[in-house]
Amino acid sequence: MTGPATASISVQVLRGVPYVQAQARMLALLDQRVAGACPDTLLLVEPQPVFSVGRRRGAADNVLDPGDVPVVSAARGGDVTFHGPGQVVGWPIIALPPGRRDLHLWLHGLELVILAVLDELGLCGQRDARNTGVWLGAVGKALPSPARSELPRRLLDRRKVCAIGIGCRRWVTWHGFALNLNTDLGWFQRINPCGLGQDSVTRLADHLDQPPSWDQLAAACARHLDAWWQGPDPVAAVAASLLQRPPQRPGGS
Repeated sequence: MTGPATASISVQVLRGVPYVQAQARMLALLDQRVAGACPDTLLLVEPQPVFSVGRRRGAADNVLDPGDVPVVSAARGGDVTFHGPGQVVGWPIIALPPGRRDLHLWLHGLELVILAVLDELGLCGQRDARNTGVWLGAVGKALPSPARSELPRRLLDRRKVCAIGIGCRRWVTWHGFALNLNTDLGWFQRINPCGLGQDSVTRLADHLDQPPSWDQLAAACARHLDAWWQGPDPVAAVAASLLQRPPQRPGGS
């Protein structure tokens, strides 16, 4: 049995700002939500370029060549990732009620939300058996060999399109997901994203003839988060989705 749903999730948007400015807004909202001074809120961000390092041991070692891009520590799970233009970064600041105080549930719920967004776009996203996040790929496998040879390698294998890492304070969540829309994937060549290989990342623009705008994609993320969290039984929805076992990634990464 799940806890009662709250009112619809409030949405705030920040675009083109330094990551530390967006992070300060997130922390302010977190403090307010913990104190009961604001509603559940989804902060949608498109920050200036930054490399964000999570709490996983050795994560900083996966920053290879940051150049003049800021490297910041983030109080979330996971490894290092890139945030910047062409990416919808979503930070849900949500109070988990009794019956939903399960961080694995929350992580898998965010995956479910992104899978629903991709489904709306006509894409078949996938979970991974070993890594948090959402993956796309194999778009070229139905093409004849000459056409396949002209495609970038990242389009022929599964690649991560959405990274997910969370924090939680007094059962209020923060941090969240980063969904690549038309991000310059060259940024990921400067790190081992999420501790994986430099070519482990993809973006929606490489899988869609007509990708949505940033505003359209951000709105879809907000809509599907609200639909899942305000639904009749979010716990059951996640449990049902996990019955579809993801394929194993080769190499154990």
